[in-house]
Amino acid sequence: MDEPGPAPAGLWGDGREPVPVAGSAGLQDRDEEPKPILLQEDGCCSDYGSRDKPGTALGRTVPDGNVLFPDIFHTDHLLFYERFKAYQDYILADCKASEVKEFTAEYLEKVLEPSGWQAVWRTNVFEVLVEVVDVEYSALKAVVQFSEPFLCESRDSTFTLECMQELLELKERQIPLQELWVVYDESGEFDQTALAVEHVRFFYQYIWRTWDEEEEDDFDYFVRCVEPRLRLHYDILEHRVPSGLVADYQNLLSQCEKLYREFLNVRNSISSSDSDSEAENVSMVEGLKLYEKIEHLKQKLKLIENPLLRYVFGYQKYSGLQAKGLRPTGTKVTHVVSSTMMASLLQSLIRDKLCPESGGEELEIQFHNDPLAAVNACYEGDTVIICPGHYVVDGVFCIADSIELEGYGLPDDVVIEKRGKGDNFVDCTGANIKISSLKLVQHDAVEGILNVHHGKTTLENCVLQCETTGITVRTSAELAMKHSDLYGAKGAGVEIYPGSTCTLLGNGIHHCKEGILIKNFLDEHYDIPKITMVNNIIHNNEGYGVVLVRPAVPTDLKDVSADRTKGNTQPTQSSGGTACVEGFKQELPKCVTDELELYEEGDISEQTEGNCQIADELRATSAKKSQMHKKRLSELGITEADDNLMSQEMFVSVVGNQFKWNGKGSFGTFLF
Repeated sequence: MDEPGPAPAGLWGDGREPVPVAGSAGLQDRDEEPKPILLQEDGCCSDYGSRDKPGTALGRTVPDGNVLFPDIFHTDHLLFYERFKAYQDYILADCKASEVKEFTAEYLEKVLEPSGWQAVWRTNVFEVLVEVVDVEYSALKAVVQFSEPFLCESRDSTFTLECMQELLELKERQIPLQELWVVYDESGEFDQTALAVEHVRFFYQYIWRTWDEEEEDDFDYFVRCVEPRLRLHYDILEHRVPSGLVADYQNLLSQCEKLYREFLNVRNSISSSDSDSEAENVSMVEGLKLYEKIEHLKQKLKLIENPLLRYVFGYQKYSGLQAKGLRPTGTKVTHVVSSTMMASLLQSLIRDKLCPESGGEELEIQFHNDPLAAVNACYEGDTVIICPGHYVVDGVFCIADSIELEGYGLPDDVVIEKRGKGDNFVDCTGANIKISSLKLVQHDAVEGILNVHHGKTTLENCVLQCETTGITVRTSAELAMKHSDLYGAKGAGVEIYPGSTCTLLGNGIHHCKEGILIKNFLDEHYDIPKITMVNNIIHNNEGYGVVLVRPAVPTDLKDVSADRTKGNTQPTQSSGGTACVEGFKQELPKCVTDELELYEEGDISEQTEGNCQIADELRATSAKKSQMHKKRLSELGITEADDNLMSQEMFVSVVGNQFKWNGKGSFGTFLF
């Protein structure tokens, strides 16, 4: 696909109008109040003021190092709105990628002083003061000469005047504008020049990609590329993007640039050769392979650049947590956390938690006043008991061993609040982690409140007050969430990744952007998730109660998958809730069948709203995956496949859940 976007049926695939996420309507979302853009008499843009006012409106920056260097204009602090307006209205407008240089040159002709201004020519190895004597607008370069007296600062003393003169002659005295920093001038005469050079420098440093000109050229370049990349840049500056996702983006960008350079070399070697030799054929094959890799990386970059899809699809975060294993002594410790320990509290603890079973071994107990310190001190098999209190932590709970973390009392009495900016709150990679009777409160975060990366995490009788997304269940991880309350997520309350196992029993998920988000699992590398939802109340969410993210299915697979699922789908709501329940009850694991007793006592028609619809759609999607896999095998010449693999479908049990007052309904599908 060339660009991620909504399916023809609408953003959620149900005919509803898509919500604008990358248009001009979002300009006022930033924290700062945008400054007005004023126009000069010639119609050019001025971010800071008019020339009718005497003196400059821009700040100055004192350069580091050589004190003889003059100050330069301080222009790298522009707001998102200011750059957005400049690129959209005055520089690029509705140009195509192939017209970017031409449009930029036209803009510079209007605002850039052709001569008479000084600048610092800055590279990775030297800085030198120059004077601009002319501008080659079409080449985006300035014709310069060295200022008198000659000022140069470098890491190597070999950069003498003669050496620099020779270098300048090799460049025909033309320097790219993005390598120039305009020298500060109090008169205000060169404000427009300084801003214009800043816009060019920023564009080619953070927005432009070397392959942009070769992209499909029928679309508005600003809307397709400039705006999402600009928003991503400022989201990163404002700590709105997880550091792991930022690192992924930078790595993908570096890989793509490297492969693209290799691709250009291969393509040039082919085009310069007139022979039809075997070596040229090998080069063509190599070029095609490089092209496919580049296209794959470009699509990943586009997903991250899109302000909606970067969170819908997420990223595979590497978790380097190392389990400690058992203590060298082989003992297991009970850690008690309390800000103050009163005699009455200690007596209650001994009676309820710390008294060894008859004939059992003596317990080893350690006391802490900080729950984070207690968790960090744990080894395999330890238990952490947190006494009533309000604990404020500034760090991440990294749980890599199988431990139990429980509150002593009601969840509202045992509160752990995270302060300070940070990516994570709780990261779980242990084989069997249990967390119970706690309230977790999240602030100033850019990632979810709890991430299950590996192993199994059981969450019981907890309250989670979220900030961004809620709980994330990564590929190959398992979550069992029971009788808990989750609310406040600006994304999804629970995100379920392909290949994961998620059991939700008797929970409340409410006042989130979406209730539960099931991520795309149609990719051939992904396994189908196993999902059990019983007796949950999913209500008052801004969007849907449950959202399934998946790509638009090729036409040749739609009819096949429809025929396949026609006989397998459970009865819909219209055929009666009881039939749907009975069908599901046969599939439920033994550990959750007891949860159905309360459900069967209630009003079935009211409580089953949305359950069958969700299960049917998930099963149909898993059937599509099977058909896609068959097609791929057929293309490879494989006509027989493992029956177990081909018949694999999502294990799904959706029973007794209540969906109330969700903004867009019980269930929706996001097609991309």
